[in-house]
Amino acid sequence: MKREFAPERLDVAGLAADAATLNAADPVPDYVRLAAELADAAPDAVVRWEATGEERPGADGKAAPWLHLEAEATVPLTCQRCLTPVDTPLVVDRWFRFVADEATAEAEDEDEESEEDLLVVSRDFDLHALIEDELLMEIPVMPVHDVCPVPVRLSSSDEDFNAAEEAKPNPFAVLGALRSRKPEEGK
Repeated sequence: MKREFAPERLDVAGLAADAATLNAADPVPDYVRLAAELADAAPDAVVRWEATGEERPGADGKAAPWLHLEAEATVPLTCQRCLTPVDTPLVVDRWFRFVADEATAEAEDEDEESEEDLLVVSRDFDLHALIEDELLMEIPVMPVHDVCPVPVRLSSSDEDFNAAEEAKPNPFAVLGALRSRKPEEGK
C-alpha cells in the first residue's frame, strides 16, 4: 500500500523510508512572506518545487532521513537602480539531513566539519514553510536589471531643489556686507 504525503504535515521519516517524491506548482501569493517582498502582487507567478526523501546510513549505523529540495520561481522585485519591477529567478537545490531532536541538531551544528543543513524530524513537518524560507534566502540583496528599461536618474536633486538653493543668500556675502557697514549704520 502506497502512503499519501501532505506537504503541510509531512511525515519526513515516512517519505524517506518510502524514497517518495512530492512535487507541485503553487501560486506565489500562497507564500505570504515571499509575496510581501515583491514589487507587485504577481498573481500569475508560480513556485515549482520537488521534494524527494531518502534514507542514508547515519554515524550510528542506523538509517537517517534526508530530504532533497528543489524549488524555483521567477518573481518581480524592485530594481535598486531604476526602482521599477525586475523579474528575478530564485532557485533552490539543497539537501537536508534530519536528526531526532534540537539538542542533537545543536551539537552537530557546532561541529565545524559538518556542512549539511540539519533539521529536526517530525511527523508533521511543514514543507511549504521550508520552501518559503529557502526562497526568501535566495532573494538578492540588490536586485537590478542588466539594462534598466527607464533612464536612471543619477542626481540627488531636482529643479525645485536647485531653485530653492539659488534663492538663498550666500552666507559669506551676508558676512561681507555686515563687515563693510559703517559703525554708525549698525546703531
